[in-house]
Amino acid sequence: MKKLLAAFSLLLLSAFVFSGCAKQLPKCDGVEDNPIHHYRMGMELLDQKKTDEAASKFERASYCDDNYGPAHAGLAIVEAMRATAKKDNSYKKVDAERASEHLKAAYKNASRPEDEFAYYLASMRVFTILKASKGWLGEVEDDYKDAMKLKVDERKLIYYDGREAASYFMGIAFLEAREFQRARDMFGNVLGERAESKWAARADKAWKKVDKIVRALAGITLGDVGREIAVKDSVGRADMAALLIDELKVDKLFAGRIPLAMADKKKAEFVPADMLNNPFREEAETLMKWNVRGLEPIYDEMTKAYLFKPDNQVTRKELAFVIEDVLMKITGDEGLATAYFGHEKSPFPDVAPSSAWYNAIMNVATRNIMEGELSGEFRPNDSVDGAEAILAVRVLRQHLNIH
Repeated sequence: MKKLLAAFSLLLLSAFVFSGCAKQLPKCDGVEDNPIHHYRMGMELLDQKKTDEAASKFERASYCDDNYGPAHAGLAIVEAMRATAKKDNSYKKVDAERASEHLKAAYKNASRPEDEFAYYLASMRVFTILKASKGWLGEVEDDYKDAMKLKVDERKLIYYDGREAASYFMGIAFLEAREFQRARDMFGNVLGERAESKWAARADKAWKKVDKIVRALAGITLGDVGREIAVKDSVGRADMAALLIDELKVDKLFAGRIPLAMADKKKAEFVPADMLNNPFREEAETLMKWNVRGLEPIYDEMTKAYLFKPDNQVTRKELAFVIEDVLMKITGDEGLATAYFGHEKSPFPDVAPSSAWYNAIMNVATRNIMEGELSGEFRPNDSVDGAEAILAVRVLRQHLNIH
């Protein structure tokens, strides 16, 4: 009996020891199945806007190590991005709260300066994405200062790879806040850090974009519409209509060219169906009222109706038509419409003298209202970006002596 009890006790002890050893086995033991690898992969997926795939990587990193702070930092950015994709405010709020909780967990589990750096960068990005309060930019600046105070080993900064990453995302925050000069300076700081930095190419592209905006805004005070358009990579037809009305006061300018009684009676012949509920309906109607060439309604084969196509991107040749027409209407010089007819050779290799838009392009180019490329091309079919649109409006205002 004693031998039986002893054997049973030994069996229980062995089971207990085995159980204890099993609990201590690592959850993730593959070569690339570890928190650091999954976090880095998640951040790279975020760069590609693949939020769901990134979330899976961050969740795996957190599973591998419950106390791995950067995993929560990554999930905070994911939830912020998800919040902005939601239309329902209640759902937005839920995602925003999740982002806040993950940020708290990221800070709580920051066991080393490099993890704390990841937390501050995530916080900067979350505030920039959500813009949940009036003071969001100040919050980002505070996080930026705290991140730069940290004494980190840049070789251990997973994904971010260098302290200049904080300056890059501070530049993005300034750009989002429409603080263009400050954004340009911050991107310049990144370029002045390390030529081999992974952030150098991104900062260079951003700096060039913001520098063009800053040059376009020189000597002009934009309204809210203009400031929003300035950062766009392409400008829609409705946006362009709003910019012309807001910055050139087209209605007032054109009305001054004809008797007041006739101006009061003049109005658009119809309202395109796709502009009935558009916030820039009145601006489009104003351009239609004055028959501004380049932004007139377009016949749509599917609906068999003339539509304004508010979201269609404005091309550079279309903007040239618009500017030429405004110049003709304001100056009363109808000769502008045929000023460059008969040319045998074009100064632009991608614009033939026989093309319908050649005259308009020459009118804007010779007045330096629109610029060609250093290579000599005009890029007539390329979309107009916000800075180009603002710059053209600025120079046009100067030609028309509008203050």
